[in-house]
Amino acid sequence: MLHRKIYKCIEDFYNTETNKAFMITGARQVGKSYIIEEFCKTHFKSFIKIDFIEDPQHTELFSKAKSADDMILRLSALFGEKMIPGETIIFFDEVQECRELITQIKYLVQEGSYRYILSGSLLGTVLKDIVSAPVGYLDIRQMYPLDFEEFAIANGVGEKVIAALKKSFDEKTEVDSYIHERMLALFELYLIVGGMPAAVSTYLDTKNLRRVADEQNAIISLYKQDISKYDKKDKLYLNDIFDLIPSELNAKNKRFILKNLNEHARFDKLYSSFLWLKNAGVALPTNVVDEPKVPLLLSKSQNLFKLFSNDVGLLAAQYGSEIQLSILKHETAINYGAVYENAAAQELSAHGYDLYYYNSKKLGEIDFVIERNGKVLPIEIKSGKDYYRHNAIDNVMSSDEFDISEGYVFCSGNVEVIDKLTYYPIYMLMFAVKPELPDEVIYDSDFSDLNGRV
Repeated sequence: MLHRKIYKCIEDFYNTETNKAFMITGARQVGKSYIIEEFCKTHFKSFIKIDFIEDPQHTELFSKAKSADDMILRLSALFGEKMIPGETIIFFDEVQECRELITQIKYLVQEGSYRYILSGSLLGTVLKDIVSAPVGYLDIRQMYPLDFEEFAIANGVGEKVIAALKKSFDEKTEVDSYIHERMLALFELYLIVGGMPAAVSTYLDTKNLRRVADEQNAIISLYKQDISKYDKKDKLYLNDIFDLIPSELNAKNKRFILKNLNEHARFDKLYSSFLWLKNAGVALPTNVVDEPKVPLLLSKSQNLFKLFSNDVGLLAAQYGSEIQLSILKHETAINYGAVYENAAAQELSAHGYDLYYYNSKKLGEIDFVIERNGKVLPIEIKSGKDYYRHNAIDNVMSSDEFDISEGYVFCSGNVEVIDKLTYYPIYMLMFAVKPELPDEVIYDSDFSDLNGRV
């Protein structure tokens, strides 16, 4: 089984939460169903799975249930002796096909005889009009393709190596030269294979990049089928936008240009298309901000953005099979910047960051700006050897207008600190993780001392 970080999240949830259900969302083919099944089989005496795509008759059966008792009666009719109170977990898969279940899950949880776990794709697109969300009864976690750390573990990189790399990241010390070169080579492989479980498993089993590309192209075809299925009115440009992602990223400024889609296109007419791709988890929009100040959301521009693929391996597949050997041979004719930036967008998004970039005619363009520990952190992604050239980030960090104390440059070099900039190897993106909030934030709200003032 591929190591997935979300497995521990599921374990922690069912070890601590007794009055809630858990739902995993995310794009198709990121491994949601597989990881849930592995957890359920390992941790519960009885495991029941209902897949609303494989068994569409169940959609009507459960959508017409009027109460929790009615729902449990129907489940008992289907699964009989497998329904063991206190020892059974029920997995509702592809719940976007039975949206009524989302509201009913509250009553099943309240009834209390069984545990529940759900998964769904395209939930952000088909459940936006849901009448009653079960607040307080359902925790939702998004799942992504394998990030680089998960990919490294799948390829045999051990805990000690990752711990040593993490220490170098935290303490800003050089990585052993041999490990550094090997990790750079592994990251280049990640650019080709990406993080889709089917592609990763195919590579591990066969080492055949042609077979990997076949898996990736099958996923791309599946995404296009989803687009056709959920865009029945034919009013959106979803397929055209999806197909344009590689060429738009390969352009000089990497921004999505509407006229490349339609000469007379207007953003307000196409906004729902971009939103669909984002909500489906298929694409990662990265909006420009007018100024690098917290909170970044306040200066976000809605209609100026870059559009990255949800998986760098799928992006490589869309470019065509030639890019695989080109990356491995380090051929200079390829614009690696787009591929490297896509990997960075994918990594930052999976680690909890909202994606923004900064652009100014006066100061230049910075690849990414994120909010970290209450401050703006500018990030440059460099695919070539000239990673010491970065006018934009220099200009912004030297400006008195912005309070920016440090910046990161991810590149092919080893760890190095020069003034306010830290140069990190590109593979250390796996440690650019959003700090988690503490489990408890206690604030004493006793204001009784005011009584003595009157």
